[in-house]
Amino acid sequence: MKRRVVVTGLGAVTPIGNTVDAFWHSIKSGTVGIGAITKFDTTNYKVKLAAEVKDFDAKERMDARAARRMETFSQFAVAASKEAFEDAGLDMEQEDPFRVGVTIGSGIGSLSIIEKEYEKILTKGPGRVNPLMVPLMISNMAAGNVSIQLGLKGKCTNVVTACASGTNCIGDALRAIQYGDAEVMLAGGTESSITPTAIAGFTNLTALTTSSDPARASIPFDKDRSGFVLGEGAGVVVLEELEHALARNAHIYAELAGYGATGDAYHITSPCEDGSGAAKAMEYAMKEAGVKPEEVDYINAHGTSTHHNDLFETRAVKLAFGDAAKDLYINSTKSMIGHLLGAAGGVEFVTCVKSIEDSYIHQTVGTTETDPECDLNYTLGTPVEKELNCVMTNSLGFGGHNASLVLKKYRG
Repeated sequence: MKRRVVVTGLGAVTPIGNTVDAFWHSIKSGTVGIGAITKFDTTNYKVKLAAEVKDFDAKERMDARAARRMETFSQFAVAASKEAFEDAGLDMEQEDPFRVGVTIGSGIGSLSIIEKEYEKILTKGPGRVNPLMVPLMISNMAAGNVSIQLGLKGKCTNVVTACASGTNCIGDALRAIQYGDAEVMLAGGTESSITPTAIAGFTNLTALTTSSDPARASIPFDKDRSGFVLGEGAGVVVLEELEHALARNAHIYAELAGYGATGDAYHITSPCEDGSGAAKAMEYAMKEAGVKPEEVDYINAHGTSTHHNDLFETRAVKLAFGDAAKDLYINSTKSMIGHLLGAAGGVEFVTCVKSIEDSYIHQTVGTTETDPECDLNYTLGTPVEKELNCVMTNSLGFGGHNASLVLKKYRG
C-alpha cells in the first residue's frame, strides 16, 4: 500500500524575492524579475537580459565559513532548504535522522567555478587550481550541503534531467516516502548559471531571446515569443508522510497525489512535436492521483517562451485533457522569473502550493496576443481568484525528459 504524502514546508530564492513570502508578494503584484545582466560584461554578447537573484547574502542565511565552501547554486539550495525546514517546524532531536532525506537537483552545477579555474590553468598553470574545484562544481553538492547543514542522514540524491530536474526530484522524493524509504524528504531544484559560457551556449543554440525589453522578453505562448530568459534561484519543499505530519500537528499545505515521468525518445533539445511524451506524463500523474481531466482546475505550464516548447506543450495538454483542455486555467511563472533550468520545477511547485492556499492563479505577465496555435486559456491580463482543488505542474527538459506532478487541496 502506498502511503499518502503531504507538503508541510516551503522555501524559495528567486529573481523576485529571496523568501517564499517575498516571492509570493511579487507574484501577486505581477513583478517581472528580468533585467540587464550584471554578472559579467555583455558587450560582445547578443543576449543582454537575464533574471538574476538580487540582494542575496549567503552569510545571512547560513554559517559564513560553510558558505565560503559552496558555490552559489549550493548556497541557494541551503537557504531555501533552511526556510522550508523551519516553515515545517521540524526538530531533528525528535526525528530519526536516517528517516529524513534530501533530493535536490541542479541541471548544471557550477559553470562559474569551471570558467574561473580554467582561466587559472591558462594564465598561471594547473598548480594554481583550487583544490576544492571538483566538490564546488558537481551538481550533487546542493543535496550534499543541505544534508550536512541540517543533519539529514536519510536518502540523499540528486536527479539531473536538465529543466525537469526539480520536478523529477520532487517526484522521486514522493516515491521514497510512499514506499517507506523515508518519513520526510526535502526536495526541489537549484541553479545559478548566468555565466558567459551558459549565455554564449544557449544563444548559439538560438534558445534565448535577444529582446532588450524586460517586459516583453519572457512572453510564453505569445505570437512574438523568441526564446527564454535565463534565470537562477532555488525552490525546495518539505514532503512528509501523512500520519507522521499529523502526529506532530504539522501545518499541511496540500497533498502531493500524483507523479508522471516519461521520455520523448525524439530529439536532444526539442520536445516531441505531437506532444505525446508530455501528454503521457500528465496522464500518468492524473491516474495516480485518481482524478479525471475535468477535475484539474489549473496547470502551471513549463511555458518557456520558445517557439517549440509552447506550441508542443499546448498540443500535449490537448492530447492529455481532450475536451477538458478548454476549461483549464494555464499560466507560466517563467513570465516573471525567467527559466531557472534545474530550479524551475521547484519554484513552480511552490507557486502551485501557494495558489491552492490562496485560491489564486497568477496571470502570464507580458503575454498579450497568443500564437494562433496556442489557443488555450493562459490567464492573460489579470489574475484569477478561484478555489483550487486540484492543480498540475509540468516540466520538460533537454533530452526529452517530461515530468508532471498533481497536487490536491488537503481534506483529511
